[in-house]
This record gives sequence, structure tokens and C-alpha cells, in this order.
Amino acid sequence: MQEVNRVIEYFIHAFTHLRRDSKKGGAPHKPILLLAIIHEYELGRISKNKIFITPELTHSFSVFWNQLVDTDHDQRFALPFYHLSGEKGNWWQLVPNVGCEIWIENPGSMRSFGNLSAAVAYAEIDPNLASLFLIKESRDVLKQMVLKTYFPQKSTQPIENQEDGYLDDLRNEVYEPSAEYKTKLLNLKKRLDPETYQIEVYNRGTVFRREVVKVYNESCCISELRVSALFTITMVDACHIVPFSKDFNNSLNNGIALCPNLHRAFDRGLISVNENYEVILSQSFKENTQSEYSFSKIEGKTIVLPNDKVFWPSLANFEWHRKNVFKR
Repeated sequence: MQEVNRVIEYFIHAFTHLRRDSKKGGAPHKPILLLAIIHEYELGRISKNKIFITPELTHSFSVFWNQLVDTDHDQRFALPFYHLSGEKGNWWQLVPNVGCEIWIENPGSMRSFGNLSAAVAYAEIDPNLASLFLIKESRDVLKQMVLKTYFPQKSTQPIENQEDGYLDDLRNEVYEPSAEYKTKLLNLKKRLDPETYQIEVYNRGTVFRREVVKVYNESCCISELRVSALFTITMVDACHIVPFSKDFNNSLNNGIALCPNLHRAFDRGLISVNENYEVILSQSFKENTQSEYSFSKIEGKTIVLPNDKVFWPSLANFEWHRKNVFKR
């Protein structure tokens, strides 16, 4: 018990002495992010010491910001997620994506959400802190200390329910016709500032990947590889048929589930799918056809389609891929 008390006292001090820009009464970004993270632990959506950038976390950050921040600071998720790594004690460490190790050493490049989400895989917090977040009593203490320190005028007010249907709306969107989806996204681009729009695009892309993998039963539609449940690992990607950058299309009919090597081959035009949902192989490259993993072994194979025909990939999108990406 003495050790637990020592640990919680350490993090109470850390949370109430955050390094912040002092202008306009003090930047609220770090406290808001900590409250959002505590909320995600409360709901069980985070259970380990790895903090991923998810639609749930960015939305919790936004809700807490709207409820607690009265100053005219810009609402920027990227700032605290990056700069918490500068807190004394190194209890927040950024883990970069492969190839981005040097990139995250430049604070100036991490000001935008787009750069942050591209460069950072996740943040890793001190295991002792994660343990505190998993216990209601210690979690509540840390939450109240953050509120009393940085938002004293609102610390006694109840925090409204954050489950406002936002995530359900995002999930429902990917089941809509592609034209409706594209219209919604273009309207968001007109209405939102660039930073918020980046977050909305990222969140929708994340939900697209989740839903595509789900309708394909976490299995590659060509190799039928399926690895799931073990440590929450999945070995398949959600692959856009027509790239999102071309048509703003995150509808399920524009996605298929592929294992990483086939995803890369599809994106580079080495394989495609014909009007009969059969795999076709480009003749523009050479390979060892004797290999057990040769692409030649999948040529002509009919892809495994979702059980519900409503979610089958669009033949028109595959036609676009054959004309514009596939190397004949």
C-alpha cells in the first residue's frame, strides 16, 4: 500500500505541475488530453500502457475541450500528444512509425495532426501510471486533481456524457452509398478548419479500416489468412480499391481485406481483380514461380466475398483499378 501511495503521489505532482505555455491563463491542451485518456480507461477502450491515436480518443479530447475551455486557444490534439514527451520523468514516450524516427525529433513538424498521425505509432506511458488508470479509485483521484488544478471553476460541475453518437455516425457512414459519403466529406472540408478536417478524415479512415476487416471476418480475401484475437492482432489490412485521395471514397464497396504483402501488390498494380471477382496477375514483373508464396499461385482465384452481397466490392471500382493502377 505504501508503494501505491508513493506512486500516486508522484503522478499527482506530475499532473498538477505540467509544463505549459503561460499565455492566456495557461495552455489547456495537456490537461484536456489527460482527462480524455482517463475517460478512455474508464470505458475500457484503453487497457494497457500504449495510447494509440483513435477516433474515440480524439473525440473525447474534443468533448472535454468544448466543456471546459473558455479561453481562445486553438483546439489542437497534436500539440499535447507530442509535447507530453517533454514532461519530467519521461512517463510519456512516443514510439515512431518505421522510418519516422528522426522526424519526431523535430517539434515544429509535429504541430499538425496529419504529421503527428503519420509519424507516431503510439505513445507509451509508464506502466505504473497505466496501473493507476486501471483502478477506479486512483483514476478518480488523478481526474479530480487535474480538474481542480486547471479548471477550478468547473471542477465541481458534472461532466456530461461523452457518448453522443459521434462514433456510431462514423460507422454508419461507411455503409452509405459512395456518392453520399463523398458529399458529406466535401461539405466538412468547406466548413471545418484544416486541422479539424484532418482529424475527421483520419477518424473516418480508421473506422473504414475497422469495418472492412469486420465484414471480411478478419480474413484476407485472396489468401484467406486469418490471425485474430491473440493479443488483439489482426494480420489483414483494409485496402481501398480506388485510392481515397482520388475520390474521397471510404464506403465499404470501395474496400477489400488483404494481408500486407497482397495489399502492397494491389496498390502497386501487380495484381488486380476482374469482372468475375477473379485475381489477375501483371506480366510486368518476374518472380520465382517455384516459391510456395509465388503470386502465380493466386492467379485466377476467385476472391472470398462478404456473406452479405450489399458489402461486395464494386466492379466499377475494380474496373477503375485495372485501367489506372494495374500494370499490364
